[in-house]
Amino acid sequence: MSSKRKIIRTRIEGFEIRHAEKRDVALIRSLIRELAEYEKMLDEMIATEELLERHLFGKKRFVEVVLGYYNGVPVGFALFFHNFSTFVGKHGLYLEDLYVKPEYRGKGFGKLLLAYLAKLAVERDCGRYEWAVLNWNEPSLKFYKILGAKVMDKWLIHRVTGEDLKNLANQF
Repeated sequence: MSSKRKIIRTRIEGFEIRHAEKRDVALIRSLIRELAEYEKMLDEMIATEELLERHLFGKKRFVEVVLGYYNGVPVGFALFFHNFSTFVGKHGLYLEDLYVKPEYRGKGFGKLLLAYLAKLAVERDCGRYEWAVLNWNEPSLKFYKILGAKVMDKWLIHRVTGEDLKNLANQF
């Protein structure tokens, strides 16, 4: 890691967090691919380095990424963005993806990535910090419950993609 990069030291010896930079796009895509494999959704992964670079580091930035390093080795990431709650009247922080490589799980790195984003949410005056979890991912569900996260079981996520998205847009 370059000394010019802002490194956030953590309470775990050797584990550091830093905000991603443009030169990290290939690494970010690689970690996203590992996550897609873990979630059994590799066939849905179409993100290219070019798309990630545009949305992470282009003129209009839509998302942010923090990377976790253990003894200089990249071991995980968190990708997040801001949303808005009309009921709360404030923006929130939405965690789209959190991933720690399997061989580094159970060491507290995921918890520190989550806690760092909670700290950012507080610093940025967010009203909420939210994320979604696949219903079969028992280890993550248990982990998040321990942290105090509440399942929003009254809400169902809806998604429109591909041709259905185009068809809906054409109704305007």
